[in-house]
Amino acid sequence: MPFEFKSLAIKEVILIKPKRFVDNRGFFLETYKRSEFIKAGIKEDFVQHNHSRSSKGVLRGLHYQMHPYAQGKLIRCIRGAILDVAVDIRKGSPTYGAWTAEVLSEDNGLMLFIPLGFAHGFLTLADDTEIIYTCTSEYAPEYDRGIIWNDKDIGIKWGCDTPALSPKDAQLPSLKDAENNFIYQESL
Repeated sequence: MPFEFKSLAIKEVILIKPKRFVDNRGFFLETYKRSEFIKAGIKEDFVQHNHSRSSKGVLRGLHYQMHPYAQGKLIRCIRGAILDVAVDIRKGSPTYGAWTAEVLSEDNGLMLFIPLGFAHGFLTLADDTEIIYTCTSEYAPEYDRGIIWNDKDIGIKWGCDTPALSPKDAQLPSLKDAENNFIYQESL
């Protein structure tokens, strides 16, 4: 199998380790194979691909889009390193307001799948860090929402007290004040 799939502390967030084939020329790996993802329970279709570059200490997030344009994301760091964070914002979820995080880097090659109903953010840990992420819905600015990165009720341990933020991200509301139409539905 070209991938290892592992549920994190919040079971719907899945860490994915692709198999690297390394030789004296470099390496090769598959970053997505629909049949393998479906076997692992990731049945979503990906419809938009994004590429981001940031200097060290940049924090982007916590972002999400509301229904009907909610986005699941598959995140991969291709240069540098990030602390990638997912926050459960599904009302009624047993893990509502909880967060989980993983370091994704060009060295470890790990990817993170974040499903609908989660806010997403990342902190860059190295200069000129680049990530590629695919989304299950196209960007729809009118449904774009977010939560402030340092919401005390969530308590994310970023490891950085003064990240570089966009003006928009610096003004985001707390989770309790954020507009959100996600409702938890227990899967069978």
